[in-house]
Amino acid sequence: MREVRFGIIGCGLMGREFASAAARWMHLTGMKARPRIVAVCDTNPALMGWFTDALGPVQVTADYRELLANPEVEAVYCAVPHVLHAEIYPAILAAGKHLLGEKPFGMDLAQNRAIMAAIAARPDLMVRCSSEMPFYPGAQKVVEFVRSGAVGPMLEVEAAFLHSSDINPDKPINWKRMAGVNGDYGCMGDLGMHVLHVPLRLGWRPARVTASLVKRVETRPDGKGGRAACDTWDNATITCHVPDRAGDFPMVLKTWRIAPGEANTWSIRVLGMKGSAFFTTKSPRQWSYMRYEAGGAQGWVTEDLGYTPLFGAITGGIFEFGFTDAIQQMWAAFVDELAGGDAKGFPCATPDEAAAHHAVLTAALQAGVSGQSVGVVY
Repeated sequence: MREVRFGIIGCGLMGREFASAAARWMHLTGMKARPRIVAVCDTNPALMGWFTDALGPVQVTADYRELLANPEVEAVYCAVPHVLHAEIYPAILAAGKHLLGEKPFGMDLAQNRAIMAAIAARPDLMVRCSSEMPFYPGAQKVVEFVRSGAVGPMLEVEAAFLHSSDINPDKPINWKRMAGVNGDYGCMGDLGMHVLHVPLRLGWRPARVTASLVKRVETRPDGKGGRAACDTWDNATITCHVPDRAGDFPMVLKTWRIAPGEANTWSIRVLGMKGSAFFTTKSPRQWSYMRYEAGGAQGWVTEDLGYTPLFGAITGGIFEFGFTDAIQQMWAAFVDELAGGDAKGFPCATPDEAAAHHAVLTAALQAGVSGQSVGVVY
């Protein structure tokens, strides 16, 4: 089996998740290649011990340039604050490394355009954007249902990613609550790719948007005994007008950091004249669908899916699929493409999709601030 040697830039939560997914690669079956982590980089040395304990001898550095100079590194996973994307992503490509980068691929539209220019300059390299939730089997069932034509003329789409932890006003501030590091998008920059990955993949590109932006927590503990300004949007509800040959339809996108009672919920609901489909990570082993004929009954069918991922695994089909499985499936898609495969027909989010989601978020930010409907410029 081919081995793809990876470096990790950013050794926080998601960097550890990738290392764990790579360590469990034997869980997958029929893969063309496997990842091996040979270098890790973070400016916080306290994060390095976990990686060296788990991985053994690897390059450890606080300077990403040293990692990029390592000839062993073929590909990079980069998980750093949004403000650093425009600096580090082009540097990764200039060094000749393939890239899976965390969303949103730039703090704002201008930074995203700089990243897209760097991508265009290196067509020999594969670049993808992290977005793991659509790799749940239930999400894939919704995608398959829509692609089959079962929905018919569209009525409405709702996609949501809801967190609840920020409802606690005493939660210490982090960079995602700071516009100077996260960007003015606020919660939209953090969660927007998650809610737009499937709609954009299915060809639903909003033409106009309105947005309701909510900011409820003005300050948070700064970790030094004081309070720091929390200057990003907490919640955003974006209502989109989507052109369609069968008739234009509305699409609602929710990116909420303060969603009472929600731990980490991703969902997609598609309603049509002939069929409808729904999946939520609250019920990770199920999806629901409805097929309708004129004058017939309207009844939802809920199907248990169990463990039925895109990429085969040793887990029995009757068992549960979870978040760590979705991350490994996303990585399987990336590695499969690197090895010449087609990612089972569902690649990771592409740079073009990341650029399109920036266009939507930029219009949504303008709409939310102005209170007007704003056209999306792709």
